[in-house]
Amino acid sequence: MNEMTKVTTAKDWASDQEVRWCPGCGDYAVLKAVQRTMPDLGVAREKTVFVSGIGCSSRFPYYMASYGFHTIHGRAPAFATGIKLANPELDVWIITGDGDALSIGGNHTMHVLRRNLDCQILLFNNEIYGLTKGQYSPTSRIGTRSPSTPFGSVDRPATPGMFALGAGARFIARGIDVHKNLPDVLKAAHAHRGASFVEIYQNCVVYNDEVFAPFTDRSVAQEKQLWLKAREKMLFSGGTKGIAIDAERMALKVVEGDDPSVLVHDPKNRAIAAMLIEMPQSFPVALGVIYEDPAPTFESAVVEQNAAVAKGKTPDLQALVSKGQTWQVEKEPHSL
Repeated sequence: MNEMTKVTTAKDWASDQEVRWCPGCGDYAVLKAVQRTMPDLGVAREKTVFVSGIGCSSRFPYYMASYGFHTIHGRAPAFATGIKLANPELDVWIITGDGDALSIGGNHTMHVLRRNLDCQILLFNNEIYGLTKGQYSPTSRIGTRSPSTPFGSVDRPATPGMFALGAGARFIARGIDVHKNLPDVLKAAHAHRGASFVEIYQNCVVYNDEVFAPFTDRSVAQEKQLWLKAREKMLFSGGTKGIAIDAERMALKVVEGDDPSVLVHDPKNRAIAAMLIEMPQSFPVALGVIYEDPAPTFESAVVEQNAAVAKGKTPDLQALVSKGQTWQVEKEPHSL
């Protein structure tokens, strides 16, 4: 923690705005988790920026006592990129939803991941368009009935983690809105230098209630959740079961917890990360930090390049504008 950084509490990070989501919405839990986490990060409110697009999750910046931008649909990554390039010292968080990030904003999400901008991307995935009254989203499952798919969706849903992996993300994690481990996932994302992509399973109580219950409900959580930790065995179900490699099929398989073939989690293993992201429904859901392999960040490369080009010279805007092919249009005498 910087000596000049004021010690804060969760209350210090809560703004004076009335929090307005539907009663019981998972967004409340995520907001509280973030507000509780910020003091532990030792960051300053005046150097923290939350950027959002459009959607239920995009109200988020109003509720954080820091700088914030509520921007336009799908374009939060573009705004965040400009903010980070203008002032690389700022701590930038992107708050988005499955519709905002993967539909209209799909290309922007792809490029911020590909460029590896140093920021935290929190994607609230409730598998539905909540703000516009329950239409199916890019992550909605086949058969989802909604105002736009009254007979059931026939679209194959996008998998946020695989989208991020394919776009070149160097950090991919998952969490659950109400789970006690979410702050730990947020801390890991913040500690990573580069674009951190965190998918948060978020329950929409109005339009898609309990869609994640098959693995979030307390009665099945132990059996259906695999919380990953670097350099530790992939165990679940109270340690009685584990994940191993099926060498014949080159796929994952479930084995007994004491089986010597149980995998030890290596976050840098991209191939295993892909398997963990797309495990079958009969398997547990992989949670925590699934993939992390740091690489140089976009803004650091830009800053380095600018410094090399400037060679110690003071920036001159007029010289920049006048550089290259320029001309001046002289006003011709008026003629009848």
